[in-house]
Amino acid sequence: MHFKKQILVTISALAAVVLSVAASLPQQREEPKLVNIKVFPKNIPYRVLDHQMDVWAASLGVRCNFCHARNDATGKMDFASDAKPEKTAARKMYLMMARINKKFFQAKKDSLGMMMTTGVNCNTCHHGQSHPEVKIPEEHHGPGGPPPAGPGAPGK
Repeated sequence: MHFKKQILVTISALAAVVLSVAASLPQQREEPKLVNIKVFPKNIPYRVLDHQMDVWAASLGVRCNFCHARNDATGKMDFASDAKPEKTAARKMYLMMARINKKFFQAKKDSLGMMMTTGVNCNTCHHGQSHPEVKIPEEHHGPGGPPPAGPGAPGK
């Protein structure tokens, strides 16, 4: 009888250890189904898209709700919705950036169809601002500027 009790206690302790280890392991989550993907490859993994959205948000100094609308019924973000014009603008800016990088920086695409090497990105112009200020350089007449009366100057 005492032997059976020891076996039962040992098995119970072992089961408790196995359950605690299993509970501490990372859980496999099913990736959300991506819908309304227009500028990214259709087969882009959720984690890659989510990372890219984080990069864009940081480059513009914004959060998800800047481009994405909230579903009033569920109270959750509706990432598939095109209700906000900022989302359309972001898509156009991404395509512009991709064209610039392909034409001027010979950027290549990876196996997913994402640009691997880029010369410009969102932060190049935005610098953490959602609407970067347009600045026109001031006229410069000091050292490094055009000579006041060089060859071909008016009056020569």
